Amino acid sequence: MAPHETPSNTAPPRLTLLDRREIEAKIVGPLVRAFAAEFGDDRTLEVVRGVIGDLARQSGAELAQALGEATLTAFAHALDRWKEGGALEIELLESSPDRLSFNVTRCRYAEMYRALGLADLGASLSCQRDFALVEGFNPSISLSRTQTLMGGAPFCNFRFSAPPPPAPAPPSPTTEGPGDPVG
Repeated sequence: MAPHETPSNTAPPRLTLLDRREIEAKIVGPLVRAFAAEFGDDRTLEVVRGVIGDLARQSGAELAQALGEATLTAFAHALDRWKEGGALEIELLESSPDRLSFNVTRCRYAEMYRALGLADLGASLSCQRDFALVEGFNPSISLSRTQTLMGGAPFCNFRFSAPPPPAPAPPSPTTEGPGDPVG
């Protein structure tokens, strides 16, 4: 068997999201630069952000389907995928059914974009994905983030909130006989 071949009974190794984003950036970055030179930065970035947003919303919907639920608790459990390979270092501040708050204190995604000379595109290719991903996962979950490492802040502040679960309906009275309540 040649070194690049994989036996048919084994799946190829799964890429971390960081590895996947690096492969994408090495292709997309030069394309974005070429389109920006031809059509201008503003219009090019508007289109890029739209496409990336659509892809992220689709990924969010697929994540909800794969998890079998679209709750904030399920979303919190999925954070491990984004942290694979040390891609993110997270300081968890709060995790409950209706709140998830954490700070990203190290982001190797931002480091990778800088190393590739794409620091100016990192926010468009990665950071802005987060809002669309959450929207696709569950539109009732909101994300607030006022700063990012990619933008030069000391950390990214992720604050998610979901509406509280509906209160259980009060039990309806039942009757034993005509007009006689039970109990």
